Amino acid sequence: MERAVIQGYVDRVIFENPENGYAVLAVSNDKIEVTVTGRFQGIEAGERVRIEGVYKEHQSYGEQLQMESYEILPPDDCKSIERYLGSGAVKGVGGKLAARIVKKFGEDTFRIIEEEPERLKEIKGISERIAREIAEQVYEKKEMRRAMLFLQEYGITDKLAVKIYERYGDGLYDMLRTNPYKMAEDIDGVGFKRADEIAKKAGILVDSEYRIRCGLLYALSQALSAGHTCLPENILIQNGCNLLGLSGEEIAVQLTNLIMEHKIITRKETEEGPLFVYSPASYRAESQCAALLKELDMCFFEEGQERLSKEESMIYDKIQKIEDESGLVLDEMQREAVLKAIRHGVMVLTGGPGTGKTTTIHIMLKYFEREQMEIELAAPTGRAAKRMSEACGMEARTIHRLLEVSGAADDEGGGKGFGRNAEYPLEADVIIVDEMSMVDIFLFQALLSAISRGTRLILVGDMDQLPSVGPGCVLKDLIESRAYSVAMLHKIFRQAAESDIVMNAHRIHDGKPVRIHNKDSRDFYFLKRNDPNVIYNNIVQLVTDKLPRYVKASPLDIQVLTPMKKGAMGVEALNGILQRFINPPGKEKKERLAGDTLFREGDKVMQTKNNYKLEWEVAGPYNLIIERGQGVFNGDIGIIKEINEYASLLLVEFDEGRQVHYRFEELDELELAYAITIHKSQGSEYPAVVVPLLGVPGLLTYRNLLYTAVTRAKKCVTILGDEGIMENMIAGENKQKRYTGLCYRIGEMERMRGKEKD
Repeated sequence: MERAVIQGYVDRVIFENPENGYAVLAVSNDKIEVTVTGRFQGIEAGERVRIEGVYKEHQSYGEQLQMESYEILPPDDCKSIERYLGSGAVKGVGGKLAARIVKKFGEDTFRIIEEEPERLKEIKGISERIAREIAEQVYEKKEMRRAMLFLQEYGITDKLAVKIYERYGDGLYDMLRTNPYKMAEDIDGVGFKRADEIAKKAGILVDSEYRIRCGLLYALSQALSAGHTCLPENILIQNGCNLLGLSGEEIAVQLTNLIMEHKIITRKETEEGPLFVYSPASYRAESQCAALLKELDMCFFEEGQERLSKEESMIYDKIQKIEDESGLVLDEMQREAVLKAIRHGVMVLTGGPGTGKTTTIHIMLKYFEREQMEIELAAPTGRAAKRMSEACGMEARTIHRLLEVSGAADDEGGGKGFGRNAEYPLEADVIIVDEMSMVDIFLFQALLSAISRGTRLILVGDMDQLPSVGPGCVLKDLIESRAYSVAMLHKIFRQAAESDIVMNAHRIHDGKPVRIHNKDSRDFYFLKRNDPNVIYNNIVQLVTDKLPRYVKASPLDIQVLTPMKKGAMGVEALNGILQRFINPPGKEKKERLAGDTLFREGDKVMQTKNNYKLEWEVAGPYNLIIERGQGVFNGDIGIIKEINEYASLLLVEFDEGRQVHYRFEELDELELAYAITIHKSQGSEYPAVVVPLLGVPGLLTYRNLLYTAVTRAKKCVTILGDEGIMENMIAGENKQKRYTGLCYRIGEMERMRGKEKD
């Protein structure tokens, strides 16, 4: 490897990952242009740099200089000054104007701009206003550069330094010396751990009250990320001790202070139980959901329950007539479910696979249509909505699209950022939401906020599926509250009973061993394998050849589901292998390296976080745009259609023909999706799934993880791996306990309702 030192200018930033600072630069001087890779925080085109590193050969992109150290140099001559001013660093100054300025003032240019900015008017094309704007920008850049040099002493990257300077200005110096933890509250991208590193370098004591308070708030936010809406006080204090390395007594004092300042909320749900600690946002979400649910249900109780009771026999007759005309036959439990949906403002329909939920919804829809009611169908994801549309014969939309999401939305619900809310509610008589196990507390809050009194809300789902990715256990809490009408379907219908997928799913649910008949089964197979390389070969054969022929689908429709991200059977390893065989490189396929992931045209990819600002469009005949919108969400899967190096854009087409352009710096929101975690598969259905079970950590060997994976398959399930792991998963109860308070908030509302009646 050849070592080198180069000095020149950043012609352009080819790629930059804002999260970790990794960038690919084109650096040039009078003699050469070099492609340089490494971590360059906040570097911009036009910067003058000195870089030390080693040359390496990249298999796709040729020779590159891998940076080991670098230094940003100030402009030091006329040519440097001209290049800097014309680089775009100063808005409104292009290359030609920069050349005229430097030709006039030479090496004295920066002094003139800073001390005598009115002289810029001597340049043709510069008015007094433009002269003032240029001077202000150069001054701001000077102050920012001074701040960045100061912040470098604390190990702060240039990119983060810019954010800090923009937030605090000259106040950043006092902030760093007194309470650097304030950054964790104010600046996106600065968590507690980053602020803690900075604080140590600033000499802040480990038992500082600022440190303890920030650490507690961080521990509570981490609980939210793990799905909890609250934590028992003793667990939060213990988490704080582990995080901060301090005693429980020291932490308890600051916990009390946070309570007094209303930064956190505490509630004792039962007299004997522990004290629970909430963030204000999660407590507000659960309380508002409980209040809105009560309002929806009370409306029907007050206005129509007595009348509907008198008309019960008439309603039964109407249901029977619909059954006769449609050829669908309900059993008694299904018929009772339809009646409950008609009689109540809020109703929950739950049951496992093959228990007739879809048939029951069909009859409900027919009834409401005959009553000339406006109906809306919704589901949490695009795939779930598509499946609901196909099953019901009516358009279903994602909840986000139903609520008319805008770029201002966030993950804390309450109607914020949605076009539909309390001021502009949905215009519907009946709203049916499928896959409710996937709905977190903040999305549920936004949905309920947009439903007006007098609307029937029917919530459908399987409470034994994995809980939502976001915080809360909404469906489970609703059922366990016993405050609302619930119809539980248990009977497995004859046609479904012929499916080994359905029967084994129920056996897994009940904690019983699955029945494996590889020779006789048509849709459920287990292949005992203990060698990762053998499993890799089997997966490739299944996905690329055997299963597509068996279920009559494309290899891209076959989904590999795995419990984990890391390890031999993790998402990362499997995607690398599957990409090579399903979408191999070719001269006609463009590629783009983003961090450690190589994206290729034709790849199957998944969005990994909610992004309410990403814009999408749907093209119709002749490529005319027929629909536009905003928002791409965690778990959405699509295909890379184009990689445009010239425009630095990557085009992905998601379900329903939604096309999204990603800037290269946004590619960290995408990952390959030939294999995905079982958690990410919630709400989706695939023609066939392949589930490798080898080397699964003990924390992931629980029942409803396997249950969810098996119930994602429509025609075929193939499990490969260690039989003992599968048996442990079936035997293991769900270890993912979630602390939530919706059930208690609903109970409070019910007690209030009882007092109102008295």
